[in-house]
Amino acid sequence: MFRTFLIAVLTVPLWVGCSAKPRRGPTLVDDDAPTEFQTTDSGLQYRIVRRGTGERPNPGSVVVVDYSGKLDNGRTFDESYGRSDSVELSLGKVVPGWKEGLQLVREGGMIDLIIPPEMGYGSRGTGSIPPNSTLNFRVELHEVR
Repeated sequence: MFRTFLIAVLTVPLWVGCSAKPRRGPTLVDDDAPTEFQTTDSGLQYRIVRRGTGERPNPGSVVVVDYSGKLDNGRTFDESYGRSDSVELSLGKVVPGWKEGLQLVREGGMIDLIIPPEMGYGSRGTGSIPPNSTLNFRVELHEVR
């Protein structure tokens, strides 16, 4: 019995130091968040799943966001949640679907975007995104600069 106690006491420090770093992910969604997407004149589909209270970005804004991007088949092609920090982006340098979509949500909010190929990477694709892909994003807008 003493041996079991001794082994337990000696291994506790190992357990404490081995805990995995928690994985970040999208935070709270409004209880009354819409389930249906709205469509803009350009064909962008969106739904605001958490209303923010801050300012809205404009086309020249720099924003601080967290996001997850998936293809229609559900494969994640990029996300910031696995990184240690949020991402800072200039809306003047992102795909048209992001530029239009992020202007619809306020600082502190979260939006789901379905970006048609012509508002994403079109017929050229990029990296792990095949040509003519529809892009599905969940974006949290933390800050407008």
